[in-house]
Amino acid sequence: MSTGELLSSEPSELKFPFELRKQISCSLQLSNKTDNYVAFKVKTTNPKKYCVRPNAGVVLPRSACEVIVTMQAQKEAPPDMQCRDKFLLQSVKVNDGVTATDITAEMFNKEAGHVVEECKLRVVYVSPPSPVQEGSEEGSSAGVSVSDVRHANAAEFASGARASTEGLEAQDMSSEAKALVTKLTEEKNKAIQQNNKLRQELELLRREGSKSGGGLSFMVVILIGLLGIIMGYIMKKS
Repeated sequence: MSTGELLSSEPSELKFPFELRKQISCSLQLSNKTDNYVAFKVKTTNPKKYCVRPNAGVVLPRSACEVIVTMQAQKEAPPDMQCRDKFLLQSVKVNDGVTATDITAEMFNKEAGHVVEECKLRVVYVSPPSPVQEGSEEGSSAGVSVSDVRHANAAEFASGARASTEGLEAQDMSSEAKALVTKLTEEKNKAIQQNNKLRQELELLRREGSKSGGGLSFMVVILIGLLGIIMGYIMKKS
């Protein structure tokens, strides 16, 4: 910061992030710390290269004003990025109520007896920030490369294929199990039917034996044995 009795300027030097064929602007803040109206004027050693808005004005007491300095687009860079351009900030006390339209060159004429405060500002070129490639930024932030994506896709495909194969195998096993259950059920139903038939025949033989007053015949014994075998078979299948 350059501090004078009338105006202080921030920054103390104009810094431009130099880039070829690009118009670049820099802000200059002027502050009036006095209780007086202060008129200012900004001059440069290279007026064709820079545009200053506003280049003259009035800063009210205890207030501030912003000046924008714009450097025109340059076709070539200076040697060693050194710039010899300079700016001159002139300030002078004026009567209360004076506006920018009332400012004249005579106000800043020292030979006319006016007390003119001057502050020199030099121009500095700085390197622009390095551009970040979009692809590298996305890769660094996400932490994923193209090869990683390919490997992930391949792994996902293999996993899906395994799941599909396991699903088919499960379906095959389920079909075989269903067929086996159906077959066993049919055999069980047939065995039950045969058992019921034998029970009916055994009951019939018992009735005939009781009528004749004799004991059980040899055939009844055989039927009872067969009935036991069938019942054991049914219990085993169940």
